[in-house]
Amino acid sequence: MSIIQTIRDKYARFAVIAVAVALIGFILIDYISGRGRNLFSGGGQTTLGLINGKEIDETDFEKKVQAQEQNQQQQGGNTSEEQRQQIIAGLWKQEVDQVLLKQEFNKLGLIVGKKEVADMLYTDPSQLARQYLGDPQTGAYDPNRVRQIISSVKRGKDKNQKESLNLLLDAMENARLTEKYSGLVAGSIHYAKWILEQQNKDNSLMAKISYVNLPASLVSDSAKEMTITDKEIKDYIAKHKDRFKAEDETRSIEYVLFSAAPSPADSANAKNKLLALKTAFDTTKNMTDFLKANSGLGYYDSYIGEKNIKVPNKDSILKNPVGSIYGPYVDKDNYVLAKIMDKKDWPDTVRARHILVGTQQQGQQIREDSTAKKLIDSIQLAIRNGANFDTLCKKYSDDKGSKDSGVINNIYSGEMVPEFNDFIFSHGVGEKGVVKSEFGYHYIEILSQKGKSPAYKIAYLSRKIEASDETERNAENSALQFAGGSRDIKSFDANFEKDLKPKGKQKLIAPDINSHAFDIPGIGVSRKFIKEIFEAAAGDVLQPERVGDNFVVAAVSQIKKPGTTSVANARASVEPILRNQKKAEILKKQIGKITTLGAVSAATKQPVQTADSIRFSGAGKNPVSYEPKVVGAAFNPTNKGKVVNEALEGRYGGVYVISVDNITATQVENADITVQKKNLESQGRMKILMSSQYSQFGYGQQYDPAAVLRKAATIKDYRDKFY
Repeated sequence: MSIIQTIRDKYARFAVIAVAVALIGFILIDYISGRGRNLFSGGGQTTLGLINGKEIDETDFEKKVQAQEQNQQQQGGNTSEEQRQQIIAGLWKQEVDQVLLKQEFNKLGLIVGKKEVADMLYTDPSQLARQYLGDPQTGAYDPNRVRQIISSVKRGKDKNQKESLNLLLDAMENARLTEKYSGLVAGSIHYAKWILEQQNKDNSLMAKISYVNLPASLVSDSAKEMTITDKEIKDYIAKHKDRFKAEDETRSIEYVLFSAAPSPADSANAKNKLLALKTAFDTTKNMTDFLKANSGLGYYDSYIGEKNIKVPNKDSILKNPVGSIYGPYVDKDNYVLAKIMDKKDWPDTVRARHILVGTQQQGQQIREDSTAKKLIDSIQLAIRNGANFDTLCKKYSDDKGSKDSGVINNIYSGEMVPEFNDFIFSHGVGEKGVVKSEFGYHYIEILSQKGKSPAYKIAYLSRKIEASDETERNAENSALQFAGGSRDIKSFDANFEKDLKPKGKQKLIAPDINSHAFDIPGIGVSRKFIKEIFEAAAGDVLQPERVGDNFVVAAVSQIKKPGTTSVANARASVEPILRNQKKAEILKKQIGKITTLGAVSAATKQPVQTADSIRFSGAGKNPVSYEPKVVGAAFNPTNKGKVVNEALEGRYGGVYVISVDNITATQVENADITVQKKNLESQGRMKILMSSQYSQFGYGQQYDPAAVLRKAATIKDYRDKFY
């Protein structure tokens, strides 16, 4: 045993180095900077896209996708189609941003020198260095250990380790360049004093108006004047070119769903199979093994506080006595039986501290059980003899979430692993002890407990409700029959009206599908299905495609090419706008010359109303507060005390005739211009700098340094040819 221990002591640091370097290659893909080390260059000739002329190679890109998929799988579970497509979309945006930002860095002369890299590694370690070169066991960052890692990798012959290290260094440099760039942008934030003064003045004003509103509904949509010509739509598009300019081709479809979800017969079958297990469920002596063999739900062999039980039919379940079984009831796509195993009055919450000597971490063994047991016994003895808990916790605990002090606050029954849960809720304040869980050995001390209420140990036996082969065949055959008789969109529509509508089927629409999309609202995730839509011609009917619990039969109803939208494609959105404008003009003519509100009210038979707290900012309870033209006229100084001599068009086609009764000034909070200016500039700079740091680690960001660059760039995206 002493020989083994000597070997461990002598070579442990090199084992840690190997583990640390191995981790980098799978995790760092989020931070690949693409700065020209050509780590993944495979010599492929395929072009995934062009960014200001810079080629993105599909072979290199796919390696990054696969690496991130492997990383995600290591974190637990397989990668779904949706997750893979999200990875592709995220990496593409990252590739675009990196190219554009690098071009800006070069223009500005931003660099990261060798001394700066050394500082980020050894003097003031960057977050990336700490995250991926820190000790995987303790999280501690030792510059000498990092030097050993880098020196070992550079001297070694393992190409994968060299590439992984280069990826880390690239990511660190790119992160630092982004920080410098963001710092320059943040430094440019400035609020002019006169703008704030005017803003405060505007915000202080409050208007009271009287008005008559003529809603658009007073003019019939079927009126002759409501006809909208192609020329009118074309003229509107010409005046609003930016709104009707499409960068990518989009397609719209009509579709019908044929459900392959479980039928009532399938549901009854699942229920009967569950009931067949009820007697065995009630009499088993080993609930853990029984549920492992017969149920899709695991068994939590401890107690959960009543408030924290989150299941359907909770109240009905808990009304039953200990030992009884409730159900079957439906929980999502399962039939479930619930058996109350036991009930106790336990504290509502517990505050405890612990030291974990782990044996397992993310499914991998990190320490032999016997070694962990000896270490936890030594820790327990040391604390009993007066050793400092915090010191031992920082040195030995494998629970990174409570590494500093071991303290966990506000623990509710059912939140921790069963063994831990049992100890802290069944023992009193001040008690200490060691328990073993699936993660290893815990030395626990109970610090405090609050409240008391019922806690339950409940076993759940479930049976999934699944579609039978017959159900799936029937759905597929119905879809094939409909598609077979629908050769074009005209016959698609005719067959639907004749054969499917009388049966209660619905014909639905999915508009403006992008060629890079992977999810169609109402249908689900299927990249294959979207590719088929874009391979078809206008009017084509696609063969049935299985997406989720449905077979989908779709017809391509519309194709919008890149460029300015056609009159036909724009009509649906533009026609209501132009119709409302025409209605407003008709209503204005009906009003005629404006003299008084009373006269307008009498002529139109619409009441005079008042709004007495209108703010220039548009805030207020009265809907008229959100009418831009009304608010603008209300705060025009020349209109004070007068009836505005023209009817004002509302946002949705009606018109308003208003009288500005009064404008008053109120006190503005925080009106000190100097303080406002300082606070706004400080907040703006902080937002940019903090968002820049957060974005390195996958957090949401409020400031996107590449957003403006993307708008100005020439980007050719060919992802849909490969994915």
